[in-house]
Amino acid sequence: MTSEPIIYEGKAKIMKIIGDIAEMTFKDSLTAFNGKKRSSFDGKGAINAEISYILFKLLEKHGVNTHLLSRKDEKTLVVKKLEMIPLEVVVRNYVAGSLRRRVLLEEKSKLPFPIVELYYKNDELGDPMINSYHARLYGISEDTISEIEDKALRVNEILTKALESVGIILADFKLEFGYYKDGKILLGDEISPDTCRFWDKETMRSLDKDVFRFDLGDVRKAYLEALERIRNVKI
Repeated sequence: MTSEPIIYEGKAKIMKIIGDIAEMTFKDSLTAFNGKKRSSFDGKGAINAEISYILFKLLEKHGVNTHLLSRKDEKTLVVKKLEMIPLEVVVRNYVAGSLRRRVLLEEKSKLPFPIVELYYKNDELGDPMINSYHARLYGISEDTISEIEDKALRVNEILTKALESVGIILADFKLEFGYYKDGKILLGDEISPDTCRFWDKETMRSLDKDVFRFDLGDVRKAYLEALERIRNVKI
């Protein structure tokens, strides 16, 4: 007898869990500033699904284990079910976003080396930035932190090179990781203009959710441009 699927819905995706796999369907909704600003546009879910699919396939080719299994339809990826680690792992290559308020460096200046930041996923606390000591309070071991930081930096190395080849600067991005059934840590969630800052290499123009956040123009056009370029990344 087959058990009923378990369905979770968030701001940007719907997860339908069926046994050891999940169907991750991307929504057309747009949110910013912890959901205080909301909108949507037709086709956004399909754009984010395709970009995530392309970049996960690229990472798999270069030895980074991800949750990706296949693409079901234009908005849905089939993925391995993970027990998610309650951390957002942010890698920064340029000064942008909240980092502007924490360093005495010019906005959009290149950092001398990538910076990895950890944020504890907890709505009640507002997803605070934490360090490895705080993480241990939440049952996340130092070995796990070390492994996901190493994986995040490897992802950064691969994606930075690939995106530069199509004229995109990877300014910063957010990753999430989880445990698979064998205990192995895999890259999960998504990689898209919702979770990355993509800048045009020549003009530093945003091709990501900042266009929506800060009313910088046509957000649909920005996402489509990012997709068209990423389709040309060699996998």
